[in-house]
Amino acid sequence: MSLKYAVLAALLEGEASGYELSKVFDVSLANFWASTPQQLYRELERLAQDGLIEARVVRQERRPDKRMFTLTEAGREDLRSFADTPPRRPTAIRDELLIKIQAMDGVDPDATRALVEEREAWARGKLARYRRLRERLLAGRSEEEYLRETDRVGPYLTLMGGIGFEEENLRWCERVLTVLKQRTPLG
Repeated sequence: MSLKYAVLAALLEGEASGYELSKVFDVSLANFWASTPQQLYRELERLAQDGLIEARVVRQERRPDKRMFTLTEAGREDLRSFADTPPRRPTAIRDELLIKIQAMDGVDPDATRALVEEREAWARGKLARYRRLRERLLAGRSEEEYLRETDRVGPYLTLMGGIGFEEENLRWCERVLTVLKQRTPLG
């Protein structure tokens, strides 16, 4: 998959500036698709050139003008076509920490423990952000009410995937730390 479809999907929420889209990537899409602001701005230019999005300039006083982007009908159709097509390949994990864990035997266990504790803290932080986003989406409603009433269910379902992913990260970190503690000789 390319960044193209992540951007088009983000624009389903409505018109947004490049800055606003980068914040959407930081909060809403970060659990399944990462992008740097530079990559995002390059992709916005390509999508506009391809006619999949339109850009309009908003004049601002005391600030540089900003460009606001919206999906075109061609963009919506391309996104629908993409969404209807099965993924080309299953998800593959590419995680540097897992390589380090694979090679940990003979390494200082305290160093390995520190790496896992760092991952654990990172997962806790992401999980807290995702749960705050969930509460904002629900806005006091139950999950059932939200899913019945909302126009778009996709953002909520992907958020639930991110929450599940980080919960599993935490379970794994806790298990690894337990194993490391059991294997560390007492001295």
